[in-house]
Amino acid sequence: MPLTEARPLLVVNCGQLLTLRGPRRPRAGKEMAELGLVRNGALLIKDRIVAMVGRGDRVCRSPDARKAVRLDARGKVVLPGFVDSHTHALFAAPRVEDYVARISGASYSQIARAGGGIRASARRMRSASERVLIERLKNVVRLFLEHGTTTAEVKSGYGLDLVQELKMLRAIRAAAEDAACELVPTLLVHEIPARYTTERARFLQLVRRRLIPRVARERLAEFFDVFCDRGFFSLAEAKELLGAAAGAGFKLKLHAEQLARTGAARMAAGLNAVSVDHLDHLSETDIRWLRGTRTIATLLPGSVLHLGSTDYPPARRLIDGKIPVALATNFNPGSSPTLNMQMILSLACSQMRMSPAEAITAATIHGAYAVGRGARVGSLELGKQADLAIMDVDDYREIPYFFGMNHCATVIKKGRVVYHKAT
Repeated sequence: MPLTEARPLLVVNCGQLLTLRGPRRPRAGKEMAELGLVRNGALLIKDRIVAMVGRGDRVCRSPDARKAVRLDARGKVVLPGFVDSHTHALFAAPRVEDYVARISGASYSQIARAGGGIRASARRMRSASERVLIERLKNVVRLFLEHGTTTAEVKSGYGLDLVQELKMLRAIRAAAEDAACELVPTLLVHEIPARYTTERARFLQLVRRRLIPRVARERLAEFFDVFCDRGFFSLAEAKELLGAAAGAGFKLKLHAEQLARTGAARMAAGLNAVSVDHLDHLSETDIRWLRGTRTIATLLPGSVLHLGSTDYPPARRLIDGKIPVALATNFNPGSSPTLNMQMILSLACSQMRMSPAEAITAATIHGAYAVGRGARVGSLELGKQADLAIMDVDDYREIPYFFGMNHCATVIKKGRVVYHKAT
């Protein structure tokens, strides 16, 4: 359906319109189950933003609605576009060898020691040109949209040195320039390069004095992240790097408590991190401590599934403890090779006992807050950016119920149809 910027767009016949209207802050506790559901709804989009939203009969009486281009949702579910707030979506090649080794019984750490894991991705990254990386990420962006994701964070972290990290971030910036899916760049310090195994302090100094200032100067990233866990960066090392990044103007994220409990989540929240991510081994004390902070708990159940673990994050205890929870795919070649947020909703419900409503909140408005965009995207409210997806289901609970499927029929980004499934 060709559209022009000048004409409003009217989305009508929304069987269930999930507005996610609510407080202009992350939701806590029972608020996460409140979807702002409107039956037989409609949405008027003008100048890329939501101009009216509510019951169809009321919205359609608007003078602007009468002259708008109409899009019939056919009684299906309409919801905000997913905000995938944690991905490693730029990589040079899959790691199928790691997958096969894991099936045969090798652990995450054993695979890394054998030359697989992050360092394997780094070797492949060195041989990939920036042009190839840009095209690869553009293809991923198309798949994000086809699955209903309209905003996605993308990390570096497979470079492991100054030149390669800059190459990754420049590729992310180039791919984002004309991408319909909004990309949020993050500088990730992922692993100690092999050549610095016995010179960790020297590598940390290079990151602090050269990499962080260079990325800040070129404005290649908004966020800074560290993999703080057993066998990777220690609490002291992560704190040192996060402090340097905050001083350079970066907003902070942290990989925390995935492989073991280290206290990283509490440390990062104490530094006002926007999110702490993974949290598979979070303690009750940690949960109590996180309550009342501004930090979003971002859970990544796709990794738990793919790694064959049973240590899913304690979503139920986090929500009941009034801590805002986000969901993300962690799309990457090693531990979570999926970009389907709908599958993540299924895992959240079946394995972490989140309700379908809580999972949708976590994948939309809370994902938006986890990338610093909660005031702009993640809900369908007056004045917010018109990012939405039409799902080919009659009830929003069917999105996680029919697991592993793609229900997405149409995607609108900034008021423009950017994907429509062929029928």
